[in-house]
Amino acid sequence: MSLEALNERVKADLSYLAYGGKDWVLPRDPSEGHVYDVVIVGGGQSGLGVAFGLLRERISNILIIDENSEGLEGPWETYARMVTLRTPKHLTSIDLGIPSLTFRSWWEAQVGSQGWEELDKIPRSDWMNYLRWYRRILGLPVLNEVKLKLIEPMEEGIHRLHLEGAGAPPANMLLARKVVLATGIQGGGEWHVPPMIAEKLPNDLYAHTSEVIDFEALKGKRIAILGGGASAFDNANFALSEGVAEAHIFVRREKLPSVNPIRQMEGSGMIERFHVLSDADKYAVISHFFNYNQPPTNDTFERAAAWPGFQLHLGAPWLDVEAAGKEAVVTTPQGKFTFDFLIISTGLLSDPALRPELRNVASHIARWRDYYKAPAEVANPLLDAHPYLSPGFAVLSRSEEGRKLMHGLYVFNYSALASCGLSASAISGMKNAIPKLVTSVADQLFIDDREEILNNFFTYSEAEFVGEWPKKE
Repeated sequence: MSLEALNERVKADLSYLAYGGKDWVLPRDPSEGHVYDVVIVGGGQSGLGVAFGLLRERISNILIIDENSEGLEGPWETYARMVTLRTPKHLTSIDLGIPSLTFRSWWEAQVGSQGWEELDKIPRSDWMNYLRWYRRILGLPVLNEVKLKLIEPMEEGIHRLHLEGAGAPPANMLLARKVVLATGIQGGGEWHVPPMIAEKLPNDLYAHTSEVIDFEALKGKRIAILGGGASAFDNANFALSEGVAEAHIFVRREKLPSVNPIRQMEGSGMIERFHVLSDADKYAVISHFFNYNQPPTNDTFERAAAWPGFQLHLGAPWLDVEAAGKEAVVTTPQGKFTFDFLIISTGLLSDPALRPELRNVASHIARWRDYYKAPAEVANPLLDAHPYLSPGFAVLSRSEEGRKLMHGLYVFNYSALASCGLSASAISGMKNAIPKLVTSVADQLFIDDREEILNNFFTYSEAEFVGEWPKKE
């Protein structure tokens, strides 16, 4: 099957499902300007999947905005430096149960079924090309180069979105009834750089893995990477493949973790049924998840370790850093090391207070610490700061005062992990998470307009049956 034939198959499959039927959501008064039923912030895999889910529910007055240029949404062509995805290739995601929309169908349309059998893991760049195709074949409405600066809650369940960027509308704002923050792994907080590094070193001596790094300038240099997760090994391999002379990974653990809890979750029902767990169970599960982190895949480790310039330092936390001219000196229990550049792979912090677009409402957003006091053996302050969400990803308020401000806000980024499990920003969880979010948004739109919808039902009088009896001669 060619890609052109697959495109026709997608259109046929969707037509059999009556995709694109008439909207049921009641339009708003346009006197104040157009009001979108849903604005999705983020045009990566999560945002695209959510948009398709809403369109399937006949909610088409929607818009996706993304701060990146078209085709560069998400991390895949920016700071993601893995060779392949870590997710097993057979897991489906944003196709939402439509076989012709799966990555496998897209892949086989170009290389055949044998090509699929020969594929081990999905190449990162091909995943991005699949997302570009998915957006195009579904005709999803995306405004690129538009950054959300601030969410301003207004009366009557409307949010004014203040924007900036070359693609922003003339007034630099949009109105929306519902706002979905599909803002990726970093969208619930910020990337974490230990204060010791940020305070002691100039910016030109280090970068977080999420940043653009000039590897051309690092050719022939010695670099150090702090962190033992999968991303650290991805960056080591990438740096060495770009001509870096030496890449040293420093890990505080005495031994690399070997267990990946995601693999267990994918087959145990934990992803699909996480929402039925008690708060105590949810907290214990995610606390355990954080303790393990995600180890490198075997192929990623082998690729990195095969380079002559690769070195791994276990039991080697950084005790101190200092600048020495144009070099950085790192102190560990194993001694001092000097490098030309440092790459920080220490993950992220999830906390609504860290997000500038939420500054009008962050103080009202409920956190896990507001709802649950964890036993000492599993307590984790990083988890406590996560937003406490409904099973449908809706933001909840910690007080009655903030309830109206929160109405219509949904968090569909990595900070949903504590409340909703492996879901947003995780390919493994999206096929289950997106329908939950879409149902939640649609239910709220329906209840918001309940009075008018019911009135329209009770006053409906359009005749369908036109037969008569007795029949006229």
